[in-house]
Amino acid sequence: MKFTVYLSGEIHSDWRESIIRGCEDQNLPLEFLTPVVTHSASDDAGDVLGAEEKSFWKDHKSAKVNSIRIKTNIEKSDLVIIKFGEKYRQWNAAFDAGYAAALNKPYIVIHPEDFTHALKEVDAQAMAVAEDEGQVISILKYVTTQK
Repeated sequence: MKFTVYLSGEIHSDWRESIIRGCEDQNLPLEFLTPVVTHSASDDAGDVLGAEEKSFWKDHKSAKVNSIRIKTNIEKSDLVIIKFGEKYRQWNAAFDAGYAAALNKPYIVIHPEDFTHALKEVDAQAMAVAEDEGQVISILKYVTTQK
């Protein structure tokens, strides 16, 4: 059985590559989907619709254009993995968790222990709450190979 996994969340570290590499090293039957992970490209996605004077409208248009990819990928996925990093607050990641939950998609959350209180509602709906990418790789191995 091949799983499609959407990797949502912070874009300021190589956590996605770490999971993908770790799963490839074990030949796990997984396909990975991601959002646009270049910060400037994501922020400027709405510019194709024309320049905006106010940052609200620039952000609004970019969020809508980005949501085409994000929503489609979450809908296509069997599982969503969402990382909350320490550098920035990822409100979009919390939204992705809510969208996955609304679609009844299982999701795994990764975050440091000190985020537990702030993310208690997100964690409550997750199938697992991991502290690091290694735990996620172990879960993916178990889910795909039963080992």
